[in-house]
Amino acid sequence: MPLAPQLVASQPAQTSTEAGLQVAGQVREIRKARHLSQRQLAGRMQVPRTYISKIENGKAIPTLGSLERLASALEVDVCHLVRDARSRRDEEVASILADPFLAEIAALLPHLDSMQRMLFSGAVRDAATGRRRTA
Repeated sequence: MPLAPQLVASQPAQTSTEAGLQVAGQVREIRKARHLSQRQLAGRMQVPRTYISKIENGKAIPTLGSLERLASALEVDVCHLVRDARSRRDEEVASILADPFLAEIAALLPHLDSMQRMLFSGAVRDAATGRRRTA
């Protein structure tokens, strides 16, 4: 069955504050995932630790040059520091659908009615948590 085109509402442009808070969250998340302290990250960038703190708390918005140095110090591409929630979600979905079994299941989900969806999601939840259903 061919897919029909869908109208996508455009998102309003972000304010610099919203963009700064997204960068702040990304820097903190990536820094913690790399098991780095603010002091260690600051050392890699050769900036004061307080600068890293201000970035992570949204009190300072890094310049493009600082973003490049942050990305280098965190060993990521700059785009990982400025991506929004939608692009993160898209990456997660693509990662999940890379598994052929999960991609096959995802293709079948739209054909389930609400009761079947509820039963399926309950079975998946139980399997994920290690619970067994008893009749």
